[in-house]
Amino acid sequence: MGGGGGDGAVELAGAQALVRRVSAGEVTEALRVYRPSAPVVVFGRRDTRLPGFGPAVRAARAAGFEPLVRAVGGRPVAYTSEALVVDHVKQERLAPDGLETRFKQFGLMYADVLRALGIDARVGAVPGEYCPGAHSVNARGVVKLAGTGQRVVPNGWLFSALIVVGDDARLRPVLTEIYAQLELPFDPASVGSVSSEVPDLTVDAVQHQLLEAYGATSPQPPDAETLKLATELAADHRVDA
Repeated sequence: MGGGGGDGAVELAGAQALVRRVSAGEVTEALRVYRPSAPVVVFGRRDTRLPGFGPAVRAARAAGFEPLVRAVGGRPVAYTSEALVVDHVKQERLAPDGLETRFKQFGLMYADVLRALGIDARVGAVPGEYCPGAHSVNARGVVKLAGTGQRVVPNGWLFSALIVVGDDARLRPVLTEIYAQLELPFDPASVGSVSSEVPDLTVDAVQHQLLEAYGATSPQPPDAETLKLATELAADHRVDA
């Protein structure tokens, strides 16, 4: 799990805590792979400045999703415990120089992970996808399965990914309502999931394949210092509206 004690804001703040510790020279490299503890809708900072943000937050809550705000850009995403979140941080002096290379490298790696599970996975955005990105991972060129993002800090970087394993039928209506309130383009048909492509695939199976790609044997929980900092930073991600 995310090491947030069931608190979605603490789970989300874990990425911010890790990248801060990398920038400070306290962590050289870390990989965090977790299954979210509860349904959340995560907004980008610029979404909070749109006129429809308040109604979008209320729509998320009405659907049983906790609204949160990420530390960086991007547009709204929604996920449940039928998903995997990946946060990979590394200390690197010239981190900005590798931005595009990392997007390409990890996008291809995630596509390879899903292809190994029997999915026709490809790198690239599909028309009308939520939180659109050129290095999203899709199935058949039709539905989005995973999104990726980066944050570069002094002396290091954070690469994050969200893989939707299931519950796409639950995500579709809440994303439709939120994007409508924010007046952002969105096609509900673009929402997919791993288990819709290959029935009976589980979060555990996807996690196993993903960890193999990273050369890891098991997910590592955040250490005490990272969890402490994440708890302190959690307030930055909560929504009062």
